[in-house]
Amino acid sequence: MTAWQTPPVDLTLPPDAVHVWRAHLEPGQRVVDELAHVLAADEQARAARFYFERDRRRYIVGRGALRTIIGRYLAVPPQSIQFTYTAHGKPELAAAMGFPTFAFNVSHSQTLALFAFSWGRVLGVDIEFARDLQDAKDIARINFSPREFARICQLSPAQQQEAFFNCWTRKEAFIKAIGEGLSYPLHQFDVTFVPGEAAKLVYVAEDAAEAARWRLLALHPHPQYKAALIVRDHAWQLAQFEFQASDRFKLTG
Repeated sequence: MTAWQTPPVDLTLPPDAVHVWRAHLEPGQRVVDELAHVLAADEQARAARFYFERDRRRYIVGRGALRTIIGRYLAVPPQSIQFTYTAHGKPELAAAMGFPTFAFNVSHSQTLALFAFSWGRVLGVDIEFARDLQDAKDIARINFSPREFARICQLSPAQQQEAFFNCWTRKEAFIKAIGEGLSYPLHQFDVTFVPGEAAKLVYVAEDAAEAARWRLLALHPHPQYKAALIVRDHAWQLAQFEFQASDRFKLTG
């Protein structure tokens, strides 16, 4: 299991690397205020529209952390970063930024967020708080493939909960990577998910050879969370970092 490390001062993103960052979304007020200053006007407006203060703070920290980390990789002020959005709402760096191969993906759940970064790779990340879900089997019946649902039904009730969130995060990571969101049918591809089983994309209905092109990993951000990372490439090394809003990040550029 790869540890979550403090990032080096001279942070770089090597061409053969995929970096995943973990951020806690409920820091002290000072950090929230500092990160709010790096948001763009449209992000500040969105933050102001949240009904609950808790959700507003989490959004500010998540988006501020994303800008701060990207700013470190690209050596630009975080507030200068420009995003565009796909039809399914996936953020990307604007072409005007001049980094066409810089790839990233974002996921958040409750008090944690994950950010994945690489050069020139299609990648997706997902995190879910593994709450006690009474209707897990019903959700699986509707959304998972017949093979996956049959496999879940063979497990004990305790294993079914863990298996459900393993399956869900791995599927979400894949559809986020391909940029389709939940418009892509979850039952059209299979992943491994039985507790203790290595994560793997097993089958994609549209192309029998597609599954072998992807590398899928289970991540372990916290005992109460399940998470997954998928990359359309096998030749890369994983590094995991802990986001800390300290002077080393030069929050205001």
